[in-house]
Amino acid sequence: MSNPTPGKAFASQADLADRTITFEQLSAHCWAYTAEGDPNSGVIIGDQYVLVSDATATPAMAQDLIARIRALTDKPIKYVLLTHYHAVRVLGASAFIEHGATEIIASEGTLELIVERGAQDMQSEMERFPRLFRGAESVPGLTWPTLVVGGGTQGRITLDLGGVKVQIWHPGPGHTRGDTIAWVAEEGVLFSGDLVEFEAGVYTGDAQLEEWPATLEALRALNAEYLVPGRGAAMKGHPDVNRALDYTRLWVQTLYRCGQEAVARKLDLKAAMAHTRAAMDPIFGHVFIYEHCLPFDVSRAFDEASGVKHPRIWTAQRDQEMWAALQA
Repeated sequence: MSNPTPGKAFASQADLADRTITFEQLSAHCWAYTAEGDPNSGVIIGDQYVLVSDATATPAMAQDLIARIRALTDKPIKYVLLTHYHAVRVLGASAFIEHGATEIIASEGTLELIVERGAQDMQSEMERFPRLFRGAESVPGLTWPTLVVGGGTQGRITLDLGGVKVQIWHPGPGHTRGDTIAWVAEEGVLFSGDLVEFEAGVYTGDAQLEEWPATLEALRALNAEYLVPGRGAAMKGHPDVNRALDYTRLWVQTLYRCGQEAVARKLDLKAAMAHTRAAMDPIFGHVFIYEHCLPFDVSRAFDEASGVKHPRIWTAQRDQEMWAALQA
């Protein structure tokens, strides 16, 4: 693919450095699979079944996570939770079928987004960040849920893995309108997906920015002892959990405020980017994938502040057009 802006690679096409993976136990039944700012996964191992939260980007890449699980247990990996629809989180799900997966879980909102824009998202994400889609030829197609959870907390389901129960529910819109969490209340462990990040870029290209802070507060009310965020290190202890919630809230609120100010001042998108950078670079400019996320984030904030509540679909063509306009 050609790069529309000479001298600056599109999105994360030039990010080829491997990250160090950590697989650590947080509680009696819960593990965090983290990778220095790359997308995280979570694992819950019961006496009968295993649940994986976020399935990695390709079946080939899922093999490392499966191998780490198999070093601990031979129990069936029965459940795979899609915390949201983004390709980098879901396209590895098929790898778990031969290890016992019979239920792919998602919210109604996530299913609707897969139907509406899953194919476009798959193409655009693969072109944005090739390193995260190694073995893309192993992807059989879109990942479709087999178990759909209703909207809101009234749609909460509880899974018994044997010796440990996992609550699955949609706490509210944020990173997408269908975000879904796994909550192991007895052990105080929260798997948030990309609703929460820490010391990494917060991608908001498909977000509901206005509502996101309230959803974060719903998660804070759980009083989690451990948190596996979408990106960043696992949080251990209430102070660290709150730090991650605060970090994400500050990103979202700063971004959206800048979008609102840009629209009020009748700035164009490029000027809105400069305005947002003035506020965000000093706080977040050092974190992993900041430069990757910001163009997509500013575009979404500008749209939402302009009254576009339902995010526009990102296509590979839209990606390139936006990048060229903002990076020129």
